[in-house]
Amino acid sequence: MDVNRESIKNQVDLSLKLANHIFSTEAGGDSNLVFSPLSINVILSLIAVGSDSPTRDQLLAFLKSDSTDDLNTFYSQIVGYILVDGSLTGGPSLSVANGLWMDRTLPIKPSFKHVVDTVYKAASESVDFRHKASQVVDEVNLWVEKKTKSRINHILPPSAVNNRTRLLFTSALYFNGAWREFDASMTKDHEFHLLNGSSIQVPFMSNYLKQSVKAFSGFKVLKLSYNRGNDYKERRSFSMSFFLPDAMDGLPSLLEKTSSESSFIERHLPTHMVSMGKFLIPKFQIYFQFEGSRVLEELGVVTPFNPTGGGLTEMVDSPEGSELYVSKILHGSFIEVNEGGTEAVGVSFGVMYTCCMVEKEDKTDFVADHPFLFAIREDFSGAILFVGTVLHPHYMGVFPNGQ
Repeated sequence: MDVNRESIKNQVDLSLKLANHIFSTEAGGDSNLVFSPLSINVILSLIAVGSDSPTRDQLLAFLKSDSTDDLNTFYSQIVGYILVDGSLTGGPSLSVANGLWMDRTLPIKPSFKHVVDTVYKAASESVDFRHKASQVVDEVNLWVEKKTKSRINHILPPSAVNNRTRLLFTSALYFNGAWREFDASMTKDHEFHLLNGSSIQVPFMSNYLKQSVKAFSGFKVLKLSYNRGNDYKERRSFSMSFFLPDAMDGLPSLLEKTSSESSFIERHLPTHMVSMGKFLIPKFQIYFQFEGSRVLEELGVVTPFNPTGGGLTEMVDSPEGSELYVSKILHGSFIEVNEGGTEAVGVSFGVMYTCCMVEKEDKTDFVADHPFLFAIREDFSGAILFVGTVLHPHYMGVFPNGQ
């Protein structure tokens, strides 16, 4: 199955735009960053499908899509081709789950329910937000914990849901890919340089194998492929790429570059294996959460969040539909990179309220001993599943546990 290349290009460009903005505004100090653009895309697409103008038009412009039908087609292609579990054939373990919790007093529009059920395959639950909001929070958090294999817990705080909540969308993406790159016996502590000029000792992975690496002006790129096993469905293949600036403090300017140049990742991926000199990659584990609604408003998406009515008129068949608006979009992600491979999870929420190629071979070094950008992608389509930055490999961000 083919995936629309223009849609993928737009998704990647938007992913890097978000990464740069979130890095600049949400990831302070030594805070590492990781998020799932695909998970966020699901929530925004569902909101667009359930909206009228100008909300729908603003979301379509932000997502660089011509229509909600195009958004639905894109998601169907992503689910049918990219997000297919490959664990049974020796490839990466993949799963995606969408959920909709709706107040029992609201009749959902048949056209919206059809899209929710058939395209996004979201499990729908009728709940009592008016009288049992705290119980709904517990139910949703348990659902997230199960779908993320207990990697994300208590992501939805009680304060995000109250008796004015009418709809809540959730999208969870799980990825676990193995590689044959590293032997744990070669992992040793080395110095990692922080953006503030200081340094720390952290465990670095290494090996003596050839690697897919290429140097550009101001930065290098490393691509590590995950095991495919017998998972040759439509030539599908996954990899993790590391974008390492030459300068110790070069990550901010590299992020600006990635977000301002279209098709940056596609144009800068290495295509050949080279002999390595010094090769070091830090192990890291990141938890990161942010309020997506605030980020979106800062990037110009404002109409869905209007408390006097967000234009969500195509969701429910009730006069109250004209008063619905998006109160919050919350996103949380987890990633762990070690000798065995990568496990990554991303969860997004949308909460609706009612108002009220090889040349002469020289040895190449790739030493990721200072802040860098990474991305997990499907290689043939180019779609990005996760993107993030590592500023402090020992830093362990935590979710606020509902506080």
